[in-house]
Amino acid sequence: MSSSLSHPSPRFDRLDALRGAAIVWMAGFHFCFDLRFFKLTAADFYRDPFWTGQRTAIVSLFLLCAGLGQAVAQAQGLGWPRFWRRWGQVVGCALLVSAGSALMFPQSWISFGVLHGLALMLLLLRWAGPRLGQAAAVLIGAAVIALPQLCSHVFFDNRWSNWLGFTTAKPITEDYVPLLPWFGMMLWGFALGRWLLAARPAWLQGALIAPLQPLALLGRWSLSFYMLHQPVLIGLLFAWTATMAR
Repeated sequence: MSSSLSHPSPRFDRLDALRGAAIVWMAGFHFCFDLRFFKLTAADFYRDPFWTGQRTAIVSLFLLCAGLGQAVAQAQGLGWPRFWRRWGQVVGCALLVSAGSALMFPQSWISFGVLHGLALMLLLLRWAGPRLGQAAAVLIGAAVIALPQLCSHVFFDNRWSNWLGFTTAKPITEDYVPLLPWFGMMLWGFALGRWLLAARPAWLQGALIAPLQPLALLGRWSLSFYMLHQPVLIGLLFAWTATMAR
């Protein structure tokens, strides 16, 4: 058995807490979306900048954390067996999200959402990260973010090719996180993580105040929480609306 499996690498509580904060924000956002789905509010999650801006910020924070996490994993010498195990969990959950969304939203089911994008980006960063210098990671990240704003084509306006991000219009789907521009945010997180580990390690490795410890715990179980929170919220709202209808 390899040493990486025998002696698990230490956790970075501050990074886990940041991921946990993103999870809490996401759950609140989804709860508001569910209220609209049950027609309990009239919020417009597809056009109102208040909601679309929050979605962008939440996804950005998640991918920034993912990039930070990959910088830490690289510094700790994370082995391929552990990487593949975690990557397989992400892929499996992405498939479950597609299946579940197809049942609830048959016309706008999720074919390439945040977990699908995360799985592809993790593969790319696992390969490219050790080969990229700090300046290259920042500059390529900026190019990846800018490119889909400059280039688009109708060829990419379908489910088989829109995962690249060169669409002429946002697809009709409940979640859409294409490779471009979002991989740029993960690259920036990766570059930031390497810089912090080299120049400001205490910002990541320092102690966490007691009130934020629950966020760190939540951040360690982010994938499980992601998969469970919507079924729980929807189930509770369904039960509540059914009770009110009696």
